[in-house]
Amino acid sequence: MTTQTDGEVQRYRIGRAAKRVGVEPYVLRFWEQEFPHLRPDRSTKGQRFYTEEHVRQFQYIRRLLHEEKLTIKGVRQKLEGRPDAHTQSIVEYVRYELEAIRHLLM
Repeated sequence: MTTQTDGEVQRYRIGRAAKRVGVEPYVLRFWEQEFPHLRPDRSTKGQRFYTEEHVRQFQYIRRLLHEEKLTIKGVRQKLEGRPDAHTQSIVEYVRYELEAIRHLLM
């Protein structure tokens, strides 16, 4: 289920976020432990609510783990070298991703 009100960011419960990422919900809970900056907001009842940015970052982590075959430690190192997507424009984020792809192809 998604929730959204006027002027708010769209938020997803763990099941929906996991489906969008292509993993089971327990994987997102595990990744929250491994990547503390990805901890979602919680309701007063403790339900997790993920933003679209969380989903994008989880998709990126999944790609690094499953396609690039990095370890959790390798993903952490790669994320530390990656510009913070929260503070940059979408153009800068796309530029970074394209440079990473170009580097892989060389």
